[in-house]
Amino acid sequence: MAKRIVIASGKGGVGKTTVAVGLSKALAAREKRVLLVDFDNLRSVDLMLGAAESVVFDWGDLLLGRCDAEAAIGRAQGIDFLSCPPRYDGFTAQQVKALMKTLEANYDYLLFDAPAGVGAGLRLACAAAQRALVVATPDPICVRAAFRAAEEMESWGVTNSRLVLNRAVRRDMQKKRLLNIDDAIDKTGVQLIAIVPEDKLLRKAGVEGICQPYQLSFEAFYNLAARIEGKQVPLAFL
Repeated sequence: MAKRIVIASGKGGVGKTTVAVGLSKALAAREKRVLLVDFDNLRSVDLMLGAAESVVFDWGDLLLGRCDAEAAIGRAQGIDFLSCPPRYDGFTAQQVKALMKTLEANYDYLLFDAPAGVGAGLRLACAAAQRALVVATPDPICVRAAFRAAEEMESWGVTNSRLVLNRAVRRDMQKKRLLNIDDAIDKTGVQLIAIVPEDKLLRKAGVEGICQPYQLSFEAFYNLAARIEGKQVPLAFL
């Protein structure tokens, strides 16, 4: 049975999809079979993987019987992915949960990239999830939104959440331009699992790819994957 993780944020612009893709690639590098499912109908996953032109079907087409899984699931940069339909209308949590159940036999991990906010897309992404990663940048607005997302997911039955602090800058945190690590944990009420440093190369992710050895964030994504695998890896912030 695959481990099923929803990746949420509460607020847009925190790099949630970047974290989802980076974690997917890091798990794949650990020889895990990963399916990254896009639940954001703005559809960033295929663009970030440089595979937008190859997408013909999405998980909505699967639910409507317009194609089979082989036709809907794409592959790029070493991971399998499944795109989001342009609208959620008519799809239920029960349908999504049943669909993911049929797909999980071929994978070690199903990662669900949820849209920002606490609306229908997040609810659908949570339908089949066992645990959550809540992504936030270390500023008061994003941290409050992360708290709200974690609270809402808990009400839907996803009670095992961990915090990923993304785009962290040590100097700004030390000078109190950003929240420090303890404040971010306290204000979200979520246990920290990873700190991903600010990495300008990730802005070129669709072209250059995510989780490459020359990138500053490389070690953070690999360590996050190791912790999810149950390994004891110290939390380091360069």
